[in-house]
Formats: sequence, C-alpha cells, structure tokens
Amino acid sequence: MKSEREATKARFLADHGLASARREPLAGDASTRSYERLHPPGAPALILMDQAPVLETPICPPGASDAERLALGYNAAARLAAGSIAAFVTTAAYLRAQGLSAPEVRAFDVDAGLAVLEDLGDGLFASLMAGGQAERPLYEAAVDVQVQLHAQRPPDLLTAQGLDWPLLTYDTLALKTATDTFLDWWPRFAGLAAFDPAVVAEWDALWAPVWARGEAGAGVFCHRDYHAQNLLWLPDRRGVARVGLLDFQDALRAHPAWDLTHLLQDARRDVAPELERAMLERYLLARPAVEREGFLGDYRALAASNAARILGRVFARQALLGRAHYKVFMPRTWRYLERDLADPALAGLRRWFDRHVPLEARA
Repeated sequence: MKSEREATKARFLADHGLASARREPLAGDASTRSYERLHPPGAPALILMDQAPVLETPICPPGASDAERLALGYNAAARLAAGSIAAFVTTAAYLRAQGLSAPEVRAFDVDAGLAVLEDLGDGLFASLMAGGQAERPLYEAAVDVQVQLHAQRPPDLLTAQGLDWPLLTYDTLALKTATDTFLDWWPRFAGLAAFDPAVVAEWDALWAPVWARGEAGAGVFCHRDYHAQNLLWLPDRRGVARVGLLDFQDALRAHPAWDLTHLLQDARRDVAPELERAMLERYLLARPAVEREGFLGDYRALAASNAARILGRVFARQALLGRAHYKVFMPRTWRYLERDLADPALAGLRRWFDRHVPLEARA
C-alpha cells in the first residue's frame, strides 16, 4: 500500500507528464531531503527533489528579532531555509542569471515540497578526484566561481517563476547559533561533562569578535555548503559554467571568506595546506581591491567557527543518532581547527580548547 507521501509524489509526477518515468533512488546526506533520478521514456534523465515541509522547524521571517528567531527554533536562529522549494527555485534562477550552472527547475510544488530538476550528471568533484582526476584544475574552477559571484552585491530579494525569497544576512546570531552547537553536542559525544556557565561565558566572549567580523563583512552571495560533494564537473561547458552547483537553498549574504572555508577546509576530504594557500592566492589576485591580511585573518577565524559547527552539529550529533560513519571525518576537522587556531590572533580560543577539550577528547 502506498504511503501518503508516495501518493503525493505520484500525483505530482503525473501532473507534469512524468507518470511513466522510471524512478531510481539516489544516495542522500544528513539532511531531510531525498532525491530520485527520473528516466522518462525516450527523454533525458531528470532529478526529483523531495523535501517534505513537515520535517523541518520554521524558517526566519524577514525582520524577526533575535528573541523571535530563538523562539522559532534552530532554522530561524541560524537562518537556514528548511529545504524550502521557493528558496531553491529562486536561488537557482539567480545563479543561472550569473552565468553559472545551477540546475534548471522544470516543475515544482512549493506546498508539497517537490521539484523536478535538470540532471547535471554524476561528475562530483569528490568522486572524480577519488578516481585520480587532478585536483588543482577543479579547485581553480571552483575558486573562479567564487570570484564571479563576489563581483557584485546580490539583491535583498530573489525572484523567479512567481516566487520571492529574501536573501538574509549571515549575522552574529546565525553564526553564534551554529558555532554553539559544539557546546551542545561534543561533550555528549566525547564523554565530557557539560561545560559550566563560566566556561560558556568565556567561549562567548572569545568568539564574539569573530562573529562580529563575519557579520560586518557580509556583502556577497554565499552558497553556504560549497565543497567537493556539492560541485559537479561539466567539461562540455565553458569557463565558470563548467562547475555545476548543488545544495544551495540555504544561501545567504555573507562574508566572502565563508564559502572558501568550506571548499578549502573540506571536512570530507583532505585539502593540502599548500593547495589551500595557492587557491587563496588565486582568489586574492583576482580581487585586488580586497585587503589581503584582513581577509586572511577573517578566513582563519571563520574557518575555525565553521569547524566547531561541523564537529558539533554535523558530526557529533549524527554519530550520536547512530550514523557512525561520520566519525571518520572528525580527526580531519580537528586538524583544520587546530591549524586555524595557530593564528596568534586566535590564541585565546586556542587556550580555551586546550583547557576544556583535552587531546584525548578530540576524536
């Protein structure tokens, strides 16, 4: 007997002439989304994206106060899109208007949480590099996409196909909410006692300038999950369009270093320090107006914040929920964090971790 959700998907596909398409489930990630590849008879493959709205907490209303966002829950506080189809459709349109390769949206139902997308193939950067393809040309192309995106300030409101979606700022509360998940989840995972209020107050004081710098520099479009498992190589296209973009619905206006921290300190694969340095140089050479030392300082500080978020919200939380495979990524992320905290400007944070998270408690 079909589930209610399966019946909804079947109706949606029938309404858009895809009832006879063969459906092939695709591997998922840590999100509440799922994907299928559709094989319509005699036609190119498509992708069905399924994001059931009831699985997520509410999003952040434009203009909501910090207190209102916190009351609504994690998505509103961190300014996540909760998998919104409207966010995906409008963001995809914006990216395509910049000459970039986001999937074309062929059909959607916002209320049902369903969309049919152009199929950009299986050429994930991560898979290609694991198979022996040279890293550097792929990373160069990914950095060039960032340069293209940062060449202009994005609009406050994204619009497409009758939909509107606000492009909010990755502000202090969003950064704090995400980083603070380390406090919530890492002690539970590592068997540490919960951090006492004085230790948390010290944490807040040390991170506050980092979050303030992140908000102050928030002037460019930010994909927000920009790494080798969300980028596809499209060799038949030209220039920056050779990079296919996925999983961008949580986009915000953010500091230009933010997406580079995801790309060059990838929690799921090793990025050598020399490659990281070379790609940061490539970015800075392409944007000569950017003040070099200030940017690199912000990059290291925001990368440290991101590593703490990933260790807490993503890896420790998922491992505690029974997804043990996330444990394999933890040592790499700790190495990135320790590399960032070697910056003398972050010495206070380095001492905090040394005092309160001993080496044996760092997986």
